[in-house]
Amino acid sequence: MADAADTQRLYALRGAISIEDNTERAIVDGTRTLVQEIMSRNQLGAEQMVSCVFTATTDLNAQFPAVAARDLGLNRVPLLCTQEIDVPGSLPRVIRILLHYYASNGHAPQHVYLGEARTLRADLESAQ
Repeated sequence: MADAADTQRLYALRGAISIEDNTERAIVDGTRTLVQEIMSRNQLGAEQMVSCVFTATTDLNAQFPAVAARDLGLNRVPLLCTQEIDVPGSLPRVIRILLHYYASNGHAPQHVYLGEARTLRADLESAQ
């Protein structure tokens, strides 16, 4: 029987990045930076990932954020892109992520907020 400390469990983490322009390059580069930082901080490999949802603010439509994830080798991870609710006064040009993955019991998810998106979760700023 496996020790409880060795067992895996399902986790979810959030993240976001603000980007400068609504261009294919800016969306892919920003998403790549966000996903790489999440993988690095959480020591994640694609084989641990269950699914990933990307959202983009309504002012970002030049490319799907999932394109960057595929470029990083997440070919077997189900990915979904959708649009954020257009709330007046909200931060523009933001890509968000909700990632589900398996890690060992006791793992502490490291949420990642980059650029101006740090203001979205100031309560997590100490973890940045």
